[in-house]
Amino acid sequence: MLVNATNMLLKARDGHYGVAQFNINNLEWTKSVLLQCEEMKSPVILGVSEGAGKYMCGFKTVAAMVKAMDESLGITVPVALHLDHGTYEGAKACIEAGFTSIMFDGSHYSIEENIAKTKELVELAHDKGLSIEAEVGSIGGVEDGVVGAGEIADPEECAKITDLGIDFLAAGIGNIHGVYPENWKGLDFEALERIHQATHNIPLVLHGGTGIPDEMIHKAITLGVSKININTECQLVFAAATRAYIEAGKDQQGKGFDPRKLLAPGAEAIRAKCAEKIQLFGSENKA
Repeated sequence: MLVNATNMLLKARDGHYGVAQFNINNLEWTKSVLLQCEEMKSPVILGVSEGAGKYMCGFKTVAAMVKAMDESLGITVPVALHLDHGTYEGAKACIEAGFTSIMFDGSHYSIEENIAKTKELVELAHDKGLSIEAEVGSIGGVEDGVVGAGEIADPEECAKITDLGIDFLAAGIGNIHGVYPENWKGLDFEALERIHQATHNIPLVLHGGTGIPDEMIHKAITLGVSKININTECQLVFAAATRAYIEAGKDQQGKGFDPRKLLAPGAEAIRAKCAEKIQLFGSENKA
């Protein structure tokens, strides 16, 4: 049975560890993440971008697949199905589709419009028992066509959004989506500390977890970060393992092309990446 993300993140905040959000893009990715989290007894959040949802035939299809897989695999750890960087319309669609958690990314609106839309979605989500994440200060990089410059969130604006009753908050602190450039300045921990103090110890979210040095991850957790999002690293290892399998000519052996065999190395690579991040974030055996 899927759950919302509130309790798992409150436990992470109080226990000073991080829960991973692994974004999913197909059946193989979902299965790999669930099996590895079950093996390590780690709670997990399955993130779905609007682009990935469209690719997988819509949010209702995704919700049905994840719920059925969770049951069929006998998963016992807490699992939340979460909309990642959702639009106002996308958040409403996921509430109706059977997701257990949503993110509304209103960071590109004025703070007044962000507040108005977030307030409405908080009421809708909580009425259905969903958890809700909001964002202040856009995250750098590109996510489903939305470009962010890596803004530093204003603590006062973070406080206003938090006071609406959201369950966890994504605040820009210099983090970006995708691969970090060599001249990246790192996370702004002074800003993170100000945001942490202004938002009354609400669980904070670190987007763009790929490529952030381990010591920065650990320090961010001490300052209230309870959820760390991983997507690009899984994409990279999946693509590399699949490419290596094809280049080795293994897909031509026996009876020829078999998609189950073709995708198996990538699925194993994702399991290994999940295990690495679960250990790093300290969520092993926390379910």
